Amino acid sequence: MAAVAVQQVSDYFKNTLHLSPTAPEQREEKPAQQPDIEYHPDEAKWQARTARRLAEDPSLPNTPLPDDFPAKVHSPLVWEGSDWKDEKEWVYELNADQLKEIDDGVKHFRALDKPLGYIAQSTFPLPTLGPILADLAREIHTGRGFFVLRTIPVDSYTREENAIIYAGVSSYVGNLRAVQQTPAVLAHIKDLTRTEFAKSIGGPAYTTDKQVFHTDIGDIIALFALETAAEGGVSRISSTWKAYNELAATRPDLIKTLSEPWPHDGFGGNPAYTLRPLLYYHDSKIIIQYARRIFVGFQALPRSTDIPPITEAQAEALDAIHFLGEKYNLGLNFQKGDIQYINNLALFHARDGFTDTPEKARHLLRLWLRNEDLAWKTPTELKSHWKRLYYTATPDEQTFPLEAETGMQSKAGVKYA
Repeated sequence: MAAVAVQQVSDYFKNTLHLSPTAPEQREEKPAQQPDIEYHPDEAKWQARTARRLAEDPSLPNTPLPDDFPAKVHSPLVWEGSDWKDEKEWVYELNADQLKEIDDGVKHFRALDKPLGYIAQSTFPLPTLGPILADLAREIHTGRGFFVLRTIPVDSYTREENAIIYAGVSSYVGNLRAVQQTPAVLAHIKDLTRTEFAKSIGGPAYTTDKQVFHTDIGDIIALFALETAAEGGVSRISSTWKAYNELAATRPDLIKTLSEPWPHDGFGGNPAYTLRPLLYYHDSKIIIQYARRIFVGFQALPRSTDIPPITEAQAEALDAIHFLGEKYNLGLNFQKGDIQYINNLALFHARDGFTDTPEKARHLLRLWLRNEDLAWKTPTELKSHWKRLYYTATPDEQTFPLEAETGMQSKAGVKYA
């Protein structure tokens, strides 16, 4: 009877006070948030993030490298800036006879009366300089990974003639030119913040701002200086193979992070984002392809809020490779009329901020090249991008804008991310 009475009292209070059996407390999971990281790397934040992550998991430096990734790579591509003592090691100076040969090449191509998309070794003959350029192309693929050709007398030619020279000479370094914005294969890298394009700038290349370490898209990046800045604008390159060796020895967990899929922002495109790694080990070669702005945004293209954020590990990895790039960089003395060629799969590059004047404003022309005879094998995840880059525009379709075009400054490279 006592037990029945207790149960009746218990039922009374439940009904009167609307009590229900106690349920486990349910905590609402917070959605993942984008880490505190911006386009310009903050060394203090990077060090704090590193310290925090290592304190949370001291085993991170003991993480095994991804399957088949080497503990160390050995190659002339592994270098640091202090290894180079004299720019004569990487600068090839054109002599008077070679400049005459280039001038004859312009006249030869002009006489053919063909669209500029037909510029090639067969239409721009360089009988003595051509074989030298072929040797320098091998240096890009199997040597140190870069060289500078000095110096085209740009003031002696029209803008279109300079474009012809650039494409003609470059055809001996890489026979294929990539589409940068359909159907343009030539891009203008200059400050556009004082133009009608200012509000749509989504890439630092089109400002006077510092560019952090990154790669472009494709095998070889070529830059032709029509003019240099009044002050600053130093072009810097660094070996990603050197950075790889240091991370593999000290933070293999970051190698693992870089080799896993990352959400690449489409900035309003379709699809909204794509997934692929930044780091590959393919055909016994380390390959890095990334641009920091794709993960953190820049000016008119902020990081999209409706796509997965990057992780804390990815934020640390982004900073780590940037600061290793800075640590081992080589600053190039880029002069007016120089053409700089870089292995874009093994080196990344950056640029100091600069100041223009009305009389002297930095203006570069850019080509993305591929040498089909010497080209590295393309990782599976990049093949569709490479096909779009190098094999979609016919010679008749390729265009060579003689000035910056709308659209290039905003989403250049995004669809290839």
